[in-house]
Amino acid sequence: MQATINADLVKKLASKEKPFEVWDNTLKGFTVRIQPSGIKTYIVECARHKRITIGQISAISTSGARKEAAKRIAGYIQGNDPQEEKKAKKALTFEEFMNERYAPWCKLHHRRPTDTTRMLERSYPYIGNRKLAEIDAWSIERFRSTLLKTMKPVTVNKTLAVLRAALYKAIDWELLKEHPMLKVKPIRVDDATRVRYLTPDENQRLREALDARETKLRNERSHSNKWRRERGLDEHPDYGMFTGYLKPITLLALNTGMRKGELFNLKWQHVNLPGRMLTVAGETAKTKKTRYIPLNEEAMSVLQGCYEQRKESEMVFPNHDGDKLYSIYVAWMNLLEAAQIDDFRFHDCRHDFASRLVMADVDLNTVRELLGHANIKMTLRYAHLAPQKLASAVAKLNAA
Repeated sequence: MQATINADLVKKLASKEKPFEVWDNTLKGFTVRIQPSGIKTYIVECARHKRITIGQISAISTSGARKEAAKRIAGYIQGNDPQEEKKAKKALTFEEFMNERYAPWCKLHHRRPTDTTRMLERSYPYIGNRKLAEIDAWSIERFRSTLLKTMKPVTVNKTLAVLRAALYKAIDWELLKEHPMLKVKPIRVDDATRVRYLTPDENQRLREALDARETKLRNERSHSNKWRRERGLDEHPDYGMFTGYLKPITLLALNTGMRKGELFNLKWQHVNLPGRMLTVAGETAKTKKTRYIPLNEEAMSVLQGCYEQRKESEMVFPNHDGDKLYSIYVAWMNLLEAAQIDDFRFHDCRHDFASRLVMADVDLNTVRELLGHANIKMTLRYAHLAPQKLASAVAKLNAA
């Protein structure tokens, strides 16, 4: 229904069984809505689906409502969207976004959600109190400059990559329209990252230290059982092939290149001894992709020994309670000290595995498949370990 909305008309409008509206025929968009209860409300529609309630007739006069409607329509034409302004007021700050949306999502979808949220919390002094739409490239640059004072460029790039992913998720959830980091480029770093592998002498010392540790633990068990036997106490069972987890998990790492987390999560259901094959399940792999690793003689011997000792356990390397391991840091550091090996992390067993393959002339793509790298770029760090291929390539120019 259309009519000139004035005080007399509004006063005469009677309610019906269903709500209805009267549209003003002089000011397009100005409307009065009448509810079945008799409540009458002034409304302005600036554009399709852009309706704003001005107020009930008991709170504002018809002339006042008309002026407010005209003001709202003019403001919208000039680019002021009241609904967008309302959304902006309700918009989350980055810290609120983290606490209410992203952190709970990380707990369900990230393997180490605490590490993710901890990295992002570093940005709070710079963008924590800002609305998501107010975060700009300059704020990110300031944050990055501060990180560079105490962190290596590679670590800073990783931190910013985590932040970039969080903001992309805000876009997916329609909390942010444009990514503020589009013009923030990663710091250029030398791709020749650390490749630490054992020298033949270090390899021998590591194995000797592992054997010495086994002998020490066996002797301690023997003395303990003798003491208990003399006193009529139950004796501890004899060890099998291994006294604990350190030797087998180290040897398996050196012969399969598996990550520490993959070894900790390894279950007997993923080990095929007759087929001499080991499966790294996708849910435990860094890339979330299942891969298969053939077992060489030493790896087979290690797993067969472990199976004879612990086949009743679900985990290949259980802790003392039968659950999965979470850390071998202390035992590993003591082993390195006994072997007199410096600057060799457990993860470097993976580098040692890859390095020995490349030096044995195994092609890089095969190494990539065994390591489970998502792309060849990560595997190229080992390319320099096969200089004979480069030398062979340039030698072909001699014939020319």
